[in-house]
Parts: sequence; C-alpha cells; structure tokens
Amino acid sequence: MRIDKWLWVARLCKTRPLAAEAVTGGRAQVNGARVKPSREVKPGDRIDLSTGEVRRTVIVRGSTPRRGPASEAALLYEETPASIAARELHAEQRRLAAPPPAPEGGRPTKRDRRRFDAGRGR
Repeated sequence: MRIDKWLWVARLCKTRPLAAEAVTGGRAQVNGARVKPSREVKPGDRIDLSTGEVRRTVIVRGSTPRRGPASEAALLYEETPASIAARELHAEQRRLAAPPPAPEGGRPTKRDRRRFDAGRGR
C-alpha cells in the first residue's frame, strides 16, 4: 500500500492530501529516508512522522484496503516506547504551560455598549 494512503488509513493524518503533503514535505520518512507518496510500505518498515512539534516513530504491522474505525487503525502499527515517552512529555509540558494571555479589555458587555452609544448621542 502507498505510504500516503497508509498514513491516512492508520489515522496518523486526518486527510489523504495532508498525508501526501507530509511525505513530499519530508515530514514523513520510511526507514530514515525521504520518499515519494507512491512508495509502498510493508510490515516491518519504520516510519518517522512529524506533526507540529511532535515526532512519532511507528513500525508498520499491517495494512487494510480501506479506512476503518480507530480501534482497527491502531492495530496497523506499533509505536516505539521512545516515541510514546516523548509524546507524553510534550503533552505534559503543554498542559503545564501558562495559558495564552487574554486580550486587554476583551469583548464589550451590554452595559459597556450602552455607555458607548450614550456617549455618541444615540
């Protein structure tokens, strides 16, 4: 099966065009080498996939002719322990990071809007 289709079927990418773009952009590699979207993957291949700041390393365990539920897609690959640890560490850091600051003032309330309109003579 083609790597772009496999990434989509395994639910590692949301859409097939995004999977093809990841492969052509070099964010998905097979056995450490950049490949084209038409590259065939087989059981035992190691795929390195970068999505955002997270890098996942998975080993292909199988393929299926069409996309199915997430429970079946999880059986198509095995994520390496180092990849799982790095992903969990990134999630923990993201959770502990301070939330982005709220804009100054924010959206005007109904009371603010009435005061504004009264000041303009409406």
